[in-house]
Amino acid sequence: MSNRVGRASHELRPVVMHRAYTEMTPGSVLIEMGRTRVLCTVSLDRDVPPWMRDSGEGWITAEYAMLPGSSQERIRRSSISGGRVKEIQRLIGRSLRAAVDLGAMPGVTARIDCDVLQADGGTRTASITGAWVALADAFDAHVAAGALAVSPVVEHVAAVSVGIVGDEVLVDLDYPEDVSVDVDCNVVMTGSGGLVEVQGTAERAPFSRAALSAMLDGAAAGIEELVRLQAAVRVPG
Repeated sequence: MSNRVGRASHELRPVVMHRAYTEMTPGSVLIEMGRTRVLCTVSLDRDVPPWMRDSGEGWITAEYAMLPGSSQERIRRSSISGGRVKEIQRLIGRSLRAAVDLGAMPGVTARIDCDVLQADGGTRTASITGAWVALADAFDAHVAAGALAVSPVVEHVAAVSVGIVGDEVLVDLDYPEDVSVDVDCNVVMTGSGGLVEVQGTAERAPFSRAALSAMLDGAAAGIEELVRLQAAVRVPG
C-alpha cells in the first residue's frame, strides 16, 4: 500500500491556475499542482512550417524546459534540449492539436512555451493542462482583435499521471510517489472522454490489462475534474 498522507488515492493535489500571469503574450497561465509549478505562455504568428503553406491549415508546436532552479539539484541549461525534453515537447504539441480545428486557423502557428519553475512530479501533465487554458485565451484575444473569425478550440484537453502501488491506484503522483510506484502512467484525454495518449511503464513486474483499465478509470476521473477547473477559471468573475 502507498504512504500517501492528506488525500485519498483518487484525489488530485490542490490545483490553481493563474490566468494572464504575464503581459507580453496573448495567453499565459501559471499552473500549480501541489508543489509543481509550470508557466505556460502562447504566442501566435502569421506563419506556418513550409510543408503546411498550401494546406489551408494552421499549426501548434510546443517547447518545454525545466529551469535551473526547478529541482533540488540544479538543472544544467545544456540539458534543456535533451531527448527527454524533445519527447515531452512533442507530447504537448500532439495533445493541444487534438483540441483544435487547425482549419479554423489558416496560416497561423501557435507556439506554446512550458517552463517548469518548480518540479515535484507531473510536470508534463501540468504543462498540458495549463497550456490548454493559455491557448484558449490566446485564440480569444485574436478573435477579439479581428485576427481570427472564430476560436479554433473545439475541445478541452487535460492530462494527469497515475500509478499503482500493490493493488492501489494513485492519481496525480508527486515526485516521491512517482519514483516508488510499481507502474507509472501518463494519460491525456479530451473533455468528451477521448483518449489522446497513454504512456505506461512497468517499473518492476509486468502489469495486467485489468490494472491498465483501473488506471485509465482513475485518470479519467482526475481529468474530468481538471476540465471542470479549466472551464471554471475561464468564466469571467
